[in-house]
Amino acid sequence: MKKTLNIDAKLLAEARAACGAGTDTETVRLGLEKLVQHRAYQEIRKFIGSEPDAELTMPPRHRELPSPRARARRAGR
Repeated sequence: MKKTLNIDAKLLAEARAACGAGTDTETVRLGLEKLVQHRAYQEIRKFIGSEPDAELTMPPRHRELPSPRARARRAGR
């Protein structure tokens, strides 16, 4: 999509150097992607500490018992 934007030349040059983009278009695209990622990160951070009773340890692992058919195959070996 084509858009006409008024962007300060110094700011665009600094942004381009900071992100290592090759073109102005790439600079703007990378900046917009980072803005969207940052917003998503902020949304996720809202949930930090929202479950004070949650345990910080990993839940115990449970192995499924083999099916009767699998047990019969093992017994026949």
